[in-house]
Amino acid sequence: MSGKAPEIEEKVKDKTRLAEPPNYKVLLHNDNYTTMDFVVQVLENIFNKSPSEAVQIMLNVHKRGMGVCGIYTFEVAETKVALVHHLAGKNKYPLKCTMEEL
Repeated sequence: MSGKAPEIEEKVKDKTRLAEPPNYKVLLHNDNYTTMDFVVQVLENIFNKSPSEAVQIMLNVHKRGMGVCGIYTFEVAETKVALVHHLAGKNKYPLKCTMEEL
């Protein structure tokens, strides 16, 4: 056995490490119909934000056109987007929620 075996073994270990899954930010978009109270409710109930965090994000949505609700793995982000659209539709609001890869 040669002295190079540990180096080769280390290179194999490096190549077999799993890459971290990409994260996605979930965004709420402003519209002229969805109430601020409803947006706060969504942020508290779906994204588990505190009342003060929810108000701050809602103000970003209102003033800047969109706000970041959180950063999640693909499946979690996709589920939260679907929940927002379901709840908004149920309450007859056109609230738009999207996700973007970081």
